[in-house]
Amino acid sequence: MNKDTMLHRRAPLIVALLLLASCENAPPPEPPLAGAAIGGDFTLTREDNTPVSWTDFGGQYRTIYFGYAFCPDVCPVDTQRAMAGLKLFEESHPDLGAKVQPLFVSVDPERDTPEVLTEFTDSFHPRLIGMSGTKEEIDAVTDAFAVVYSIGEKTENGGYLVGHTNITYLFGPEGEPLAMLPTDEGPQAVAAELEKWVR
Repeated sequence: MNKDTMLHRRAPLIVALLLLASCENAPPPEPPLAGAAIGGDFTLTREDNTPVSWTDFGGQYRTIYFGYAFCPDVCPVDTQRAMAGLKLFEESHPDLGAKVQPLFVSVDPERDTPEVLTEFTDSFHPRLIGMSGTKEEIDAVTDAFAVVYSIGEKTENGGYLVGHTNITYLFGPEGEPLAMLPTDEGPQAVAAELEKWVR
């Protein structure tokens, strides 16, 4: 076999290796929420009735969802899918999964007492932290995190619904916004999104 033939046969391999090298040196993709004006420090009341602040989780990735424990459908479904996705991610990447702190902020402090929040969060993930606060505190946090909510009219038996943004955000270790978790696509999609950004 002459030298020209050998080079001709090796050409596809050389091209493939060059492409692989260029892919390895390519900068990582930018997170979809990079640079968004979302987030900021806050202090609320944790489900164990102690103060909790955003800065308490410095150095950790954070997922955060705003809802309420008495929600009849959206909140439990979103939370279940987000936390099931986190569990899948923890199973495949235990060290990385441990870096993610899940948070749930109640926008219904009248009914979501610490006991109620504890029961709600414990049913989805052992590390999910529930928190709430006064209306003024919640309004400040929802404004900072680009979330809207509205308390519905009470029925004769005292019940009511709360309309709210149903986005599960992912933030990085510096408290920077990274992405929205695709809870509408199920736990596998959530785990895949976590895998993109948690390092």
